[in-house]
Amino acid sequence: MPLVPMRILLDHAAENNYGLAAFNVNNMEQIQAIMEAAGQTDSPVIVQASKGARGYTNDAYLRHLMLAAVELNPKLPIAMHQDHGNSPETCLSAMKQGFTSVMMDGSLSADGKTPSTYEYNVQVTRQVVRAAHAKGVTVEGEIGTLGGIEDGHGAGLTAAEAAKHLTDPAQAERFVADTGVDALAVAIGTSHGAYKFTHKPTGDVLVMSVIEEIHRRLPNCHLVMHGSSSVPQELLEIIRRYGGQMKETYGVPVEEIQRGIQHGVRKVNVDTDCRLAITGAIRKVFAEHPEEFDPRKYLSPARDAMKEVCVARMTAFGQAGNAGKIKVRTCKQMIAFYNPKPKPKARKVAKKPARKAARKPARKPAKKPARKPGRKTGRKR
Repeated sequence: MPLVPMRILLDHAAENNYGLAAFNVNNMEQIQAIMEAAGQTDSPVIVQASKGARGYTNDAYLRHLMLAAVELNPKLPIAMHQDHGNSPETCLSAMKQGFTSVMMDGSLSADGKTPSTYEYNVQVTRQVVRAAHAKGVTVEGEIGTLGGIEDGHGAGLTAAEAAKHLTDPAQAERFVADTGVDALAVAIGTSHGAYKFTHKPTGDVLVMSVIEEIHRRLPNCHLVMHGSSSVPQELLEIIRRYGGQMKETYGVPVEEIQRGIQHGVRKVNVDTDCRLAITGAIRKVFAEHPEEFDPRKYLSPARDAMKEVCVARMTAFGQAGNAGKIKVRTCKQMIAFYNPKPKPKARKVAKKPARKAARKPARKPAKKPARKPGRKTGRKR
C-alpha cells in the first residue's frame, strides 16, 4: 500500500465519528514506535514532520524511513504530513519529497513568528491549495494564533495573550470558503510545547465552545487541534525523579479532546507527550546504569515508552480498529476528486419534421359484371 492522502483518513474519521492522533517525528525510533502502536491497535496513521524536523533528519533520510514504514506495514493506511509549513515554498518542497499532505500556516508570516493578516493568510493558503489539489495532496490551513513556540515556529504568546487570538467562528467559515482547505486548525487557547497551562485548564482558558460553534457553521469541515498533548503528570514525575527539572505544567485533558472529537475535530497533534516519554526513559537508564554507553540500551526503552503513549492516544481518540475499514485512494486518484471533469453536454438532436402519413388511395367500388346480351334475368316486370 502506498502512502495515502490524509483526506481519506479524515473523511473516514468523520463518517465514523472518531479522531486521529498525528504524531511528530525526528528519527527512526519515533517512526518505529508509531508504527508498532498502529500495528498493535489496527490504527490508520498520520506521521508528521515540521520544517525543523526535516532540517534535522534530512528529507532523503525521512522519506526512506517512511517508505520503510509502508513496506513493513502493508495493511496500514499511512499519511505523511508537513506540519506548520511557513511558506508556499516549504509546502511545495514537501510535495516534491513525497509528502501526501501539507499544512500552510498562513496565520503567521513567513518568519514563522509574526501574526499575519487575514488577506495574507488567504493568499498563501489558496496558492498551496491549488498546487496541492492538482497533485491530489491534502491541505490543512490555520486561522487564529496559538501560544508557545515549537521547533522555532510560533508567535511565543503566553496563555493569556493566546486567549486574545482565538479563532473567530465567522472568519473561519469565510476562510474555508475563500481557500478550499481540506482541514482547518483552530485556536482555542492551546499552546505549543510542554508549558501550556500553569494549572489544570478550565473553560476560561481552554475555550471548547469555539470548536462547537465552528462545527455548527462548518459541519463538513475537518477541524484540527494543535498543541494538544496532555502532558501526563506521571511522565513529568519520571523525568524529575531521574534528574530532570521540569516546571509545573499541565496539558489538554484527554476528555476535553474527546469532547472536541464529538464536535468535528478529526486530527489531534501530539508531540510533547512523546518527547516526555522518551526523555524519561533515557534519563532512567542513565541514572540506573551510569556505565551504559550503547545507544541501543537507552533508545530501545525510549521507543517502548513512546509506543505506550501512541497506543493510549490511538485508543482514546477512537482510531484503533479502523485501519482495515478504510477504502484506500492514492493521491493520483484524488486528483479527479479535486478536479472533476465537467460532464459532456448532451448533444441536441434536431427534431425532424413529422412525416405525414401517406394517404391510402380510395378503394374503388367493385365493378358489377356486365350482363350478357339476350340473357333473361327472370325478374317479372
